[in-house]
Amino acid sequence: MLEQLRQRALHLKHQTFSLYLAYRDPRTPWYAKVFAILVVAYALSPIDLIPDFIPFLGYLDDLLIIPLGTWIAIKLIPQEVIDKARVDAQTSGIFEKDKSWLGVAMIILLWLSGILILGWITYKIRLM
Repeated sequence: MLEQLRQRALHLKHQTFSLYLAYRDPRTPWYAKVFAILVVAYALSPIDLIPDFIPFLGYLDDLLIIPLGTWIAIKLIPQEVIDKARVDAQTSGIFEKDKSWLGVAMIILLWLSGILILGWITYKIRLM
């Protein structure tokens, strides 16, 4: 059973990376890009909607939100784009080596974007 969970987790990582690659493809519509990057950011983010320390519910959001979001994002992306992204993710070898810097960089970028937006909103409110 533990091996099944590891395989499922690896598959989910590949799907998440495929979404990231599809997000970068110019053939992906803007709305699919927005949804895909939100799913990728949520999957890589250490912050959950329901904290993991809450029994059962803490992991339920990860078990439902990420796969459901991935499924919806894949449906929004053109089939040829997601097929190419899956092949590229599989052949990239990113999961064979320790390349967790990608996740760290995405989380840092997400936080910096949020801080900049919050700062801009605060600045605009103070000018009123």
